[in-house]
Amino acid sequence: MKKSIFLFLITAIGYAQGGMFGKDPIINQENFDKQKVHWGYYLGFNSLDFKFDYLSPTEDVKSETTTGFNVGLVGNLRLMEYVDLRFEPGLVITQRNLTFPGFENQRDALREVKSTYIHFPLLLKLSSKRTGNIRPYLLTGVSTTLNLGSNSDAPDDNYNDRFRVKKWTNNYELGFGIDLYLEYFKFSPSIRGVFSMNDELIRDNTADSPWTGNIQSMKTRGIFINFTFH
Repeated sequence: MKKSIFLFLITAIGYAQGGMFGKDPIINQENFDKQKVHWGYYLGFNSLDFKFDYLSPTEDVKSETTTGFNVGLVGNLRLMEYVDLRFEPGLVITQRNLTFPGFENQRDALREVKSTYIHFPLLLKLSSKRTGNIRPYLLTGVSTTLNLGSNSDAPDDNYNDRFRVKKWTNNYELGFGIDLYLEYFKFSPSIRGVFSMNDELIRDNTADSPWTGNIQSMKTRGIFINFTFH
């Protein structure tokens, strides 16, 4: 998959420049960025993890990440020549497998955290000057996430094999990408880090629970790789 993505990007960059070594590339979509508002959509992948902080020194909870999927819409508002405001609501599907220390039974130690998020990022896009059909940019902003699989209202806890997390999370995001102006549309691959600002863990009903009793905070962190089409 990584090789296919790499070859696709190289091909797109070469095509956008009218040939990788072309001296005078044909300028595509010359007035595209002059629009006050434009729309698009994105598809992508994610790798999300949990960052744990503890009340007292202990063996770490092991977190195994999996490759998840992103899909969503893009609304872009041009504020000035090099600054845009973007709203990118989307659906994020992922899974994290947590292994808690101190258990002999693998079933008790392992918790599969399957998450389906509705993600609401509000981002500033800071673009460089366009060169031919290529324009790099930076992204920074905040987001709110609704976890549809949080189980936050469930009375059962880990003693009944139920791992609970909070429903809403606030995050800050940092990333970079590149706009490639093709003949009929603009293609924008990007990489973005997402970092939760809130403790997402709901503690077990028993204060000294071997799963949650020593955890001070549990926060999402991860990477989004998105491919946006305008």
